[in-house]
Amino acid sequence: MPHRFGRLRRGVLATLAAGTLLTPLAAQTASVPPAFAAETPGPAPSGPDVRALTPEVARQVDASVRRVMREANVPGVTVGIRTPGQNSHVRSFGVADKADGRKMAPDLYMRIGSETKTFTVSALLQLVDQGKAALNDPIGRYVDGVPNGDRVTLRDLAGMRSGLFNYSEDDGFFKALTSDPQRSFTPRELLGYAFRHPVMSAPGATFFYSNTNLILLGLVVEKLSGQSLADYVHDHILGPAGMKDTLFPTGNEFPSPHAQGYTDQTANGKSADSTDWNPSWGWAAGAMISTLDDLRIWARTVATGELPDGKRMISPATQRQRLVTPPTTIPGAGYGLGIFDVQGWIGHNGSLPGYESLTVYLPATRTTLVVLLNTDTAHDGTEPSTLFGQAITRIISPRHVFDLPAEPAAR
Repeated sequence: MPHRFGRLRRGVLATLAAGTLLTPLAAQTASVPPAFAAETPGPAPSGPDVRALTPEVARQVDASVRRVMREANVPGVTVGIRTPGQNSHVRSFGVADKADGRKMAPDLYMRIGSETKTFTVSALLQLVDQGKAALNDPIGRYVDGVPNGDRVTLRDLAGMRSGLFNYSEDDGFFKALTSDPQRSFTPRELLGYAFRHPVMSAPGATFFYSNTNLILLGLVVEKLSGQSLADYVHDHILGPAGMKDTLFPTGNEFPSPHAQGYTDQTANGKSADSTDWNPSWGWAAGAMISTLDDLRIWARTVATGELPDGKRMISPATQRQRLVTPPTTIPGAGYGLGIFDVQGWIGHNGSLPGYESLTVYLPATRTTLVVLLNTDTAHDGTEPSTLFGQAITRIISPRHVFDLPAEPAAR
């Protein structure tokens, strides 16, 4: 039977279905395969990179957000826009809890789904900078039993070009999760669902977004660092970045205050409150929790490799490799090492049952855009976070519209 849980996979695919592939950085290193050279984009539309956040522009943004909420039936959403030297715009709309009508608010904790990937890959790249691994190392050097493990590299995994099957597309996994959404999964259990399937393609040959890749990289981080992934991310990424309200849960713990989450990714397809579902099944690919303020820090940090205090999270050379965004199987889209580039906006989105997020950064103007919402129910085949991103950027960045077509239904 077709399983609906493919949407965690489709979260980034919908985001990557963009209109223009940006050229990779000129500093691309020789270790990046030549086949990954991108096409040169056409001329950009005329107009400013980002419009000033005047009261009128803010009113236009708010009206557009409310329209998307109505059309996509989104309970609550928070939007944060910041450009240095301009006024910031932070607004919450709708409700955090449909049962009691509690209002959505900017300080609520939210599950951020696949944005977790940016933290896991950042951890790996730090360890590469320390000389503990190389991006061209085969995964078989660190984890046993991986199909094509002697050929799939850490770079392939971080860039979604391993060819490994996505465990969250497995029917057995879907049945196990939806029959008991609060159960805990181990990384090895998740890999078991993936490895029962044949590989999708040769290593490095084709872009295929797979959560399996990040489970493997999480295990590599733990092996190289001697710490749990949660502890490593806390000590070496969140702490130095000053992200005190971001965490990597080990179970279904959820700090207060948080929004209730609503999903239709259930065994019977009916809407349910998924707030207390255990995100362990996403682990290194999708389990983390954060807030608007912390994600505004992360937007710039992950896109530049620079911490708020001016120190480096990732070395300049490694960051240049990260930002090479070769073509994907989706026309006009690029994906680098745990990061995408869409019309100049660099970052990632996230989708977990009941929650979606979008955290992106526009280097041309150092603008951050963060969107957090408490449903993952698609509207006409498109992720609601994508609809908000598109609507907002049409107003604030007419030269860089986050313009994404609808994603086809899951198989």
